[in-house]
Amino acid sequence: MAQSAPSPSSTRPPERPESPWAAGGTMFAGVLLFVDGVLDVFKGIAGIASDDVYARISNYTFKFDVTTWGWIHLGLGIVLMLVGLGILKGAGWARGVGVGLAALNIVANFIWLPYQPVWAIVSIAIDTFVIWALCTDRSKSVL
Repeated sequence: MAQSAPSPSSTRPPERPESPWAAGGTMFAGVLLFVDGVLDVFKGIAGIASDDVYARISNYTFKFDVTTWGWIHLGLGIVLMLVGLGILKGAGWARGVGVGLAALNIVANFIWLPYQPVWAIVSIAIDTFVIWALCTDRSKSVL
């Protein structure tokens, strides 16, 4: 009896089972990225509106004017909110952009740390989870 050629599905390696934590985490990451954007918008508005809101740092390596930091956080916050909405809508591009922006926001908040330590640490923790969730969920391919 002649053997038939193996079907394409039998030659592929078995797929990893999807982690429900990661799959649910992607939705949560979208919400958190949006919320982190809102927090950044609030930080930005506070920095732009009044220089007296944040502590003055005299000898800091990454010293910027508080108003400049306000504009940085305002712009970054708006973009984070838009990407968070993209993740919630399931846009493939938003996952990769979300990882990059969350990493950029970690760096910005690390530099911002002396001005508002609690807000900066909360934002860093949120962004760390967002990066983990977006990188571990493979239910939707980015490419």
